[in-house]
Amino acid sequence: MPKTEIAKSSETAVSRPRDLFAAMRDEMDRVFEDFEREWPHWPRQWPRLPSAFRRTTAAELVVPDFDVHENAKSIMIEAELPGVDEKDVSITLSGGLLTIKGEKKQEREEKGETHYLCERSFGAFERSLRLPETIDESKLDARFDKGVLRITAAKKPEAVKAERKIEIKKA
Repeated sequence: MPKTEIAKSSETAVSRPRDLFAAMRDEMDRVFEDFEREWPHWPRQWPRLPSAFRRTTAAELVVPDFDVHENAKSIMIEAELPGVDEKDVSITLSGGLLTIKGEKKQEREEKGETHYLCERSFGAFERSLRLPETIDESKLDARFDKGVLRITAAKKPEAVKAERKIEIKKA
C-alpha cells in the first residue's frame, strides 16, 4: 500500500497509511484470505468467498488514479481503468477542466453440482483535472488501450520556449 511520509529524522521516518479505510480493508482482506486458506472443514465443493470480500469489486474504481507527465511540448495524463470498456468512458473539456467519466459493469455466474453463484457489480466514476493555461485546448488526443486511457495535451506554441544556453564568465 502506498504510504505518505509525514515526518523525517536522520534515523527514522514516521509514516502512516495514505487512506486509513484502505488500510482497514486490506487487513480485512488478509483475515478472510487466511480463513479461506486455513479453515480445515471448509468443503472443497463450496465456492470461494464472494467477491464482495475481495478487492476485485467495481466499487474500488470510484476514483481512478492519474499519472501526469510533462515535457517541453505536452502534458500526458494516464488513467488505469481495468475491466472498463472504451465505450463506457467519456472525456470532456470545459473551461480548462478535463473530466473523465465512466462506468464499470461486471457479471459473474458460477454453477456447480452443489452451488450456484451469480454476482453483478456496477460502479460509476468521475475524475477531473484542471489543465494549465499553457495547453492548446484544440490539440488534445485520447487513446484507450488494454485498460489504460492516455490523454495527450499539446502546449501552445508560445508556451514552448526555446532553450538558450547561458555562458558562464570568470569573475
